[in-house]
This record gives sequence, C-alpha cells and structure tokens, in this order.
Amino acid sequence: NADTAMYHAKTGGKNAFELFSADMNARLVRRATIENALRGALQRGEFTLHYQPQLHVVSGELLGAEALLRWRHDRLGDVPPDEFIRVAEETGLIVALGRWVLRSACEQLRHWLDAGYRGIRIGVNVSLRQLDHHLAADVGAALANARLPAHSLEVELTESYLMRDVDRNVRTLEELSAIGVNISIDDFGTGYSSLSYLKRLPIHAVKIDRSFLHDIGAADGRRVLAAIVTLAHNLNLRCVAEGVETQQQLALLREIGGDEFQGYLHSRPMPAEEFARRFLVRGDLQIAAS
Repeated sequence: NADTAMYHAKTGGKNAFELFSADMNARLVRRATIENALRGALQRGEFTLHYQPQLHVVSGELLGAEALLRWRHDRLGDVPPDEFIRVAEETGLIVALGRWVLRSACEQLRHWLDAGYRGIRIGVNVSLRQLDHHLAADVGAALANARLPAHSLEVELTESYLMRDVDRNVRTLEELSAIGVNISIDDFGTGYSSLSYLKRLPIHAVKIDRSFLHDIGAADGRRVLAAIVTLAHNLNLRCVAEGVETQQQLALLREIGGDEFQGYLHSRPMPAEEFARRFLVRGDLQIAAS
C-alpha cells in the first residue's frame, strides 16, 4: 500500500506526498488495463478521427477543422481522450499514434478535395514526445503522401510543452515553418510564456484556453480576454477561441476582435462523413490550387 501511495505521489510531481486510499488500487488497475489495451490498438484499427469546425467570429464562414483522436475498445468502450492520451505519452506510444493522426488527417483532407469539396485547413495536435522524434520529417511525409500543400495543415502545440525547453523547441518549429505549415499555440495563457519567447517562436496563431471564456462574467475576466486578443494581433497572429458554448461568449469575441472560434455552441466533434455533410460545400478547390 505504501508503494502504491508512493507511485501516485511521483506521478503528481516532485516534493509531494500521498496517503494510501482504497481507490488507488482501482486507478492503478485501470491505468494498467488502458496501457495493455493501447498496445496493438493501432494495428487493430480501433482509432478514428473526429472533426470540429473552426469558424470566422463575424461571418461564421468555415475556415478549418481540428482533428481529434477517438478510441473505442471492444471491452472498455469509448475511452476518454484525456485518459488514454496521457498514458500514451507516458509510455511513448504517442509517437506512433501521432504519426497515424498526421497521416490520417492529411488523407482525409485529400479525400474531401478529390470529392470536390471546398478546401479547408486541418489542425492536428502534436505532443512533446513527437517534437523529439523528427516531427518535421513526419509532417513532410504526411503532406507528400496526401499530395497536399503545406499551408493546408496547422500543427497545434500546447503552450506548456513549448515552455519546457524553448531553445530546443524553437529549432523544431523553425523546421516546420520552413516546410510552410501553419503553427499554433494551444491552450494559450496557461503555460507562462513570456513576450520575449513569443517574439522568437515562428508561429501563426494562438488558441485561447477555454478557461478564459468561463471568466467573462466578471469585468476582469473580459479585460484579460481582450488583452490576449490585442497581444496576438500586435504580434500579427490569428486569435482562435476554444470551448465557445454560449452566444454571450461569441458576442464578446466579436466585440473585442477575435478571429476564429470553435466549440459546442456551433458543433461538437463528429465523424468525417457527418462533418462533410454538414459543413463542407462543393466548389473550387482553394487549397489544392497551391
């Protein structure tokens, strides 16, 4: 029991302690079960991608879609992404999984283009582990395999990941920028990045963490959100708001000059077929004509 409590203390970070409780064993068993099920899940074809639209704040025009990983296991059912992605990162399985996501998202966009749908930008989340494993080469291979121009892909990196080793990560981002892909900082405002780092990073957009939208009932919350938008624009960056759930939040984004938004107000993530049916329109292939 003491060993179990020590394990939980270590997973929470340094200089911590835990008192043993009965549910710790249940959590350990759950984690071990997920890790075992993850090994081979890719080969068994258990993963799918869902897509959430990203829209212009004022016009409502569809500008992009974020590809979000989903896992359905025969015995475990639908496993929440927050749960299995954390295990995949801890075990290193996220590297192979991330390559699959990149390739699959690019192939899906190529399929939509070949079907005559108007082109959009596809956003893909990338983990810290992928930054250490030739990410630029993986991105280039996925684009080449799908015959896509680089600007049709947006790589999203969590701010807290980038701040762990800025100097090393800047080099990786410069490699990605040289390819021509868009780069955005996800969960912006939670990773303690400084202005000096923001000026150095070759990025194109910031995605405001959803927590800032939940604080707009207070005047201070609205001012902070407006300050983030102003900062992004002064650095010539697009400003995307995540987790927009109410008309009040969308109205405030319009008022303060936000650029794009995504969230349950407009749509939950959905399978590719449903996304195409609801949001894509046939027309000239803007992305394909690079």
